[in-house]
Amino acid sequence: MEITAYRHRVQYYETDQMKVVHHSNYIRWFEEARTDFLEKSGFSYAWMEEQGIIIPVLSVSAEYKAMVHYGEDVLIKPTVTGFNGVKLLLSYEVRQEGTGELTTTGTSCHCFLDREYRPLRLKKEFPQVYMMFASCLEGQE
Repeated sequence: MEITAYRHRVQYYETDQMKVVHHSNYIRWFEEARTDFLEKSGFSYAWMEEQGIIIPVLSVSAEYKAMVHYGEDVLIKPTVTGFNGVKLLLSYEVRQEGTGELTTTGTSCHCFLDREYRPLRLKKEFPQVYMMFASCLEGQE
């Protein structure tokens, strides 16, 4: 499955006094891009939660390479880099829309839980969701 980049315009409230994006906002942008990816895949967070699938964040990290400023447009591309049916690992690249300059990289790790917060095995209980995530890994080796 091809994952497209999510476009975000930097808002004034996301910046500091120098109109540079505050570091905490990149984590939010990762979530926006991840949510966009899931919606485009047909398995939105809302749909998954209705089915009883909960996807908490286990860890998240970001590495800042260049500044992003108020009013600029960035593209955030999530990539599924690991998936075993119980855990999901994504990486992110944030690039300036006009120049393609890489400004930030990051990762997030997630697991799949049921409504009682017990580990959920997607392959057995939600094979269509399992196949969608597994298809994201195909051709990456």
